[in-house]
Amino acid sequence: MEMLAYAFMQRALFAGIMVGILCSVVAVFVVLKRMAFAAMGLSHAAFGGVALGLFLRIDPVFTGGLFSIFISWIIAFVSRTGRVDEDTSIGILFSAAMAAGIVLAGLTKGYYSDVFSYFFGNILAVSGQDLVVLGSLGGIVLLTLAVFHKPLLFICFDEEAAEASGLPVALLYYALFTAVAVTVVLAVKVVGVVLASALLVIPAATALELSSNYRPVAVISVVSGVASSVGGLTLSYMLDIPSGASIVLVAAVLFAVAFSVSPRRTYVTWLRSVVRTRRKNATSGVKKA
Repeated sequence: MEMLAYAFMQRALFAGIMVGILCSVVAVFVVLKRMAFAAMGLSHAAFGGVALGLFLRIDPVFTGGLFSIFISWIIAFVSRTGRVDEDTSIGILFSAAMAAGIVLAGLTKGYYSDVFSYFFGNILAVSGQDLVVLGSLGGIVLLTLAVFHKPLLFICFDEEAAEASGLPVALLYYALFTAVAVTVVLAVKVVGVVLASALLVIPAATALELSSNYRPVAVISVVSGVASSVGGLTLSYMLDIPSGASIVLVAAVLFAVAFSVSPRRTYVTWLRSVVRTRRKNATSGVKKA
């Protein structure tokens, strides 16, 4: 509780919880749609938009958001038309965007450290205004996903069947990419470009190891994301280590635990059968007695 005595730690905790919730919900759709590489590409592409904002003396979150949305639409368009393989287009676009960001960082006078704070994240520097932006834009993304979660899940599992049923698949596809792009930019401020993509994959992957039903997966993903943010921030304070990296490492540890105790593992199924057999034998023994 000592760390909560500082105002900047309080803001960091609120930011971590909000990002944990937002990324965990979006991660469910990212993992189900197998967009992990796209999320990584957008997180790296966001660096170009952030660097552009600092170069033009404009809010980096605003320019980063617009830039990421633009890149996400290009990726969605290319993947849907099939003119270029999706993985190839993502690799080209995020490499070019990263290169442009590095060039702009070199040309930005007096803002070089600010540029690379977005690259590695600095949750301890989150301001009250950042919390307002994070809460408002994150709320819009969560509300959109909540309203359209059924058709979005439909296209995640079977896009062709969704299109045959009359759903606006193309529009939903672009909307999902837009939600991922906005989430990436909001997460970049907290954990940085390098680690933002991790929070868009690991919580949902952890949840899918423990359940195969959508509702439990969503709940477990959110719990995992929030626990990672709070636990990582606490470790960062106690051990004096980078906060963004510690948040992702805690998320990775949670995934490792979930992977170890997952019902999918053969030895877990065997242990459960042994426990059931012993309980059954114990119950029958009590009844005979």
